[in-house]
Amino acid sequence: MSSPPATAGELIALSRKVTDFLDGEPGGPPPDWYRVGGDNSAVLGALHAELARTYPEAGPPLWAVRLFTNLLWQPAYLAVIGVHFGGVLPDLHAVSQRCAGIHADGYRLGADPVAGLGEDEMIARAGAQLKAMAGELLAEVNALEKLKRLPARRLLADRMLGLMTFVQRKRPQLDPKVISGWCARWLEAMDLAGQGDLEAVRLKDGREALIIKRKGCCLDYLIPPGVYCASCPKQPDALRIAHQRAETEALMAG
Repeated sequence: MSSPPATAGELIALSRKVTDFLDGEPGGPPPDWYRVGGDNSAVLGALHAELARTYPEAGPPLWAVRLFTNLLWQPAYLAVIGVHFGGVLPDLHAVSQRCAGIHADGYRLGADPVAGLGEDEMIARAGAQLKAMAGELLAEVNALEKLKRLPARRLLADRMLGLMTFVQRKRPQLDPKVISGWCARWLEAMDLAGQGDLEAVRLKDGREALIIKRKGCCLDYLIPPGVYCASCPKQPDALRIAHQRAETEALMAG
């Protein structure tokens, strides 16, 4: 790992380099962006209306899930990249997010990251921030559509499980046991232990790889033509594992 990013701009640049898609800039929140602790009724109302217009057949259950997951994915990526690629702790409360159409895509970071902390402390503190953000967001979502706490917790766990497989793809030299250990600590920090897990499979080339064993469902199958995603827990285990093994083979090819 090179020198830890010292400024918000450096962490944003690292995140863009690692992902090729995380698009941020330093600075405070524009008035029409989502931010923790702000009055987000207008931005969430607009996002809700676009989801309802785009996916009328899927109905309120999907709209509620998308409202929740849309506003969590960028802070979660930033947390994991900061800790495991930069060795720093981002201030997630200083993140504001742009919503356009049916997506939250684009963010601003208004504070520099904290360096010099141990890995366990960074995970504990970042996990606590994500848990608090998710709790506040859940209350905001429920002002528009009903989303129960248990499904929401499982959706948050799913995001972290997916990020651990992202780390695996980006750092394939790591022992899967190391990543599994990180995953357990993230879930514990977020009070999500038992809401999902990673499991190991053997790839064709003999490598061991981690796949997701979810308890939550993103409800994407409600969108015509009604296809389950590779890790959907509604599938029989054997089929889910086969789908994820094939997907992992393709993503980790070479």
